[in-house]
Amino acid sequence: MSISQGKPISEAFAPELQFYPPVLRTTNVAGSDRIKQLRIALRLIGVTFIVGIYALVVVWPAGWAWHTGGHSNYLQMILGVYATLGVFLLRASRNPLDHLSLIWFTVWSSVVHAGIMAVQSLVNPEHMGHLFGDVPALLIVAAVLAVLTPRGKATTTTAGGKS
Repeated sequence: MSISQGKPISEAFAPELQFYPPVLRTTNVAGSDRIKQLRIALRLIGVTFIVGIYALVVVWPAGWAWHTGGHSNYLQMILGVYATLGVFLLRASRNPLDHLSLIWFTVWSSVVHAGIMAVQSLVNPEHMGHLFGDVPALLIVAAVLAVLTPRGKATTTTAGGKS
């Protein structure tokens, strides 16, 4: 309605409330495809961390196990840590934008872990197999998550927090 139609000036210039369904309020600059790919990556990495690392240790110990020959307290510890991280990555896959700090922790801790293992592999020739096993695997995990995880304004979600 305009001013000429008998509406008071205060009402004519007042902003009109517009109600849009949540889907229309979504500003997903990163794109829904990218978020879908991130969800899939988080699920694959999560499952790999839960059960895949142990399977890789059994199949190719030279590329995945740092302590071979019998019982290894280190192996149990690292499997427990990665299985726990895997569970949380699976949970984060439901709504990745609510779990950005966990995703970035996974990226950067993977880079640091791979770097330390790479140096240890170079210093200790008996561990050279890791340069072709878990070192590049962790760098791939870090790269995939870093590429798919939106940054800055791309992380805007709907008013209800859903992406």
